[in-house]
Amino acid sequence: MAVNFTTPEQLASANKATVDSLLSVANAALASAERIAALNLNTARSVLEDSVSGAKALLGAKDVQEALSIQASLAQPNVEKAVAYSRSVYEISAQAQEELSKTIEAQFSGFQKQVSELLDKAAKSAPAGSDVAVAAVKSAIAAANSAFDNLNKAAKQVAEITEANVAAATNATVKAVGATAAAAKKK
Repeated sequence: MAVNFTTPEQLASANKATVDSLLSVANAALASAERIAALNLNTARSVLEDSVSGAKALLGAKDVQEALSIQASLAQPNVEKAVAYSRSVYEISAQAQEELSKTIEAQFSGFQKQVSELLDKAAKSAPAGSDVAVAAVKSAIAAANSAFDNLNKAAKQVAEITEANVAAATNATVKAVGATAAAAKKK
């Protein structure tokens, strides 16, 4: 179905809306990339500092038992930092996906409005007896809107479940490594 613009202002408005949407998506992607880059730089700096500190501590050990104890004590913070990094990457990705979803929802809403307006115009100028066809098209559009809403709700539920699972898995990993490190210290 081709969209007909009756005035140059309508065409300009549609083009501006498209450009605005594309800019919004591009800005969200760049912001996410910026956050990931900053996270990676901070993580690299922290890993380097921790490695130097750990190496110095290991070199200062007086015997093998002390070296093993130092090594065990370094494991827990490293796992916690790896989990925090993973969680941060997940959060940045989830926020980027949410921004993209909002843009798509807005675009879909605008498209729905345009189609509805076109149908109303078509119905007014349609020949007698075409009410059934117009009603069928409106019904199909309503079904498509309902399907889109259901898919959107399902996607949000999946995201919530995934977030809960990621949180549970990371907490379990931190606890398991903590228990292992504590057991290693007792030996």
